[in-house]
Amino acid sequence: MLRPQSDSGTIYLYRKPVDMRKAINGLVTIVEAEMKLDPFSAQLFVFCNRQRTLVKMVYWEGNGFALWMKRMEKSRFQWPHQLHLDVIDLNAQQVNWLFDGYDLTLMQGHASLPHHTVL
Repeated sequence: MLRPQSDSGTIYLYRKPVDMRKAINGLVTIVEAEMKLDPFSAQLFVFCNRQRTLVKMVYWEGNGFALWMKRMEKSRFQWPHQLHLDVIDLNAQQVNWLFDGYDLTLMQGHASLPHHTVL
């Protein structure tokens, strides 16, 4: 199974729905024109369709682009629609949570506690 690993660098999620008939060239055009990012960088770029049943991820591997796709058969991806940004940067753990069906807007860790002394 190919999924983002902890050394994947920054992963950019495009929040707007994308026509999934687009292949590598169409998705890379969105990265450059709409996301204003460099598709030849070492980052991953993630897209979803309007029905939230299909995700595509495109990335540059040094000598060509690679495309990864996942289609849900009975459920939908919990795409972060409440955020006001069109492009969201995530880490590999967050993207894998998204691929597994978790709602990223609800996922948060424990709050930090300030400590001043042990005694």
